[in-house]
Amino acid sequence: MEEEVHGIVIVGAGICGLATALALHRKGIPSLVLEKSDTLRTDGGSISIQANGWRILEQLGIAAELRETATLVTEIHDVWQQEQGNKSAVVPVRGELRWLKRKDLIETMAKNILPGAIRFSCHVAAIHPAKPGNHGTVLTALDGNIIRAKALIGCDGSNSVVAKHLGLSPAIPASCMLLRGFTRYPNGNSFGTHFLRLKYKDFFLGRAPMTNNLVNFFVAIWHPSADVTKDTRAMKDFVLEKLKDQCSNEIVEMARDVDPESLILLKRVWYRPPWQVMFSSFRKGTVTVAGDAMHVMGNYIGQGGSAALEDALVLARSLSRAAAGFGVWELCEKKISAAMGEYVRERRLRMVRLSLESFALATLIGTKSVVTKLACFAIVSLLGTNNSNEHANYDCGHL
Repeated sequence: MEEEVHGIVIVGAGICGLATALALHRKGIPSLVLEKSDTLRTDGGSISIQANGWRILEQLGIAAELRETATLVTEIHDVWQQEQGNKSAVVPVRGELRWLKRKDLIETMAKNILPGAIRFSCHVAAIHPAKPGNHGTVLTALDGNIIRAKALIGCDGSNSVVAKHLGLSPAIPASCMLLRGFTRYPNGNSFGTHFLRLKYKDFFLGRAPMTNNLVNFFVAIWHPSADVTKDTRAMKDFVLEKLKDQCSNEIVEMARDVDPESLILLKRVWYRPPWQVMFSSFRKGTVTVAGDAMHVMGNYIGQGGSAALEDALVLARSLSRAAAGFGVWELCEKKISAAMGEYVRERRLRMVRLSLESFALATLIGTKSVVTKLACFAIVSLLGTNNSNEHANYDCGHL
């Protein structure tokens, strides 16, 4: 059994964990990232990054490189099925919107932090609170090793061990499943720079260009039967039958010709209800959470990745202010705790609004109740962001 002492420890080498490590690195603060997998987790298909996320990537110094990998999306085209016929609308995108390969984003962030800052195959099994004289929060790994952290940040997703340590309620699964993947067009696609969203009676489809030769799509199905959700192939066949009955040949061919290696079936879409985001305690002493561990919200408004990048910047900024004139080793528990409290206060209302919009939109799409639909439509309309992308205009400031 070995024991180590570190300043800032981040659990999870996903988007939020790596962004937090990189933001701290840009401020001259080292950190150790613990990842339970034996390599970088680069699966997961694509991720939409909106204007607020690109502001963060600019400050992290990696935006220019990532822009070379993805097409700029300029319009959102909505088609909603109604009894009296389809209703459609075209809305210009305000600000920057691109679909990145998650692999490109993860690898770009990882290569820009210090070598050795990520420790793989380190699965945190237990967390013990700090006690006087024990040099910080104690993490026990499955292999028996002990790591002490002056500051601990949980970026370990919807099933976060750090969130459990803070006493947060488990995230809740939505009653839908998601199938997504990439379709390649060797001779180029004809979809331009449009993000297409199709809403039919019992499914929702999105299609977005990533490059001239690569198109991302997803299909959300509500309340699917068990026999079609047993594996990816069964779900794909089920989706194709749905699309053949209601969509154009162009859409059917896109789903049929999807790259099989890119196809992902999400049997659970997790979310943290807005009332939990409003009232939960996201900090205990020198321990806090960020990204999906704090506010997982499903895929309904495309803000999961960008919001996680915002978390990383605000948290790194708060910790660097506390460390001004000191080193992280000289920081006392009181200063670290105060910095994390400042971070939580700054992020809470922002995340409540995003979580509320995501929750209302998901319920609006999936419910059959007219009363519930009206209530959710009122919430989405009141927030005023569904079509205007106002949430993408949010600026959380400089690093």
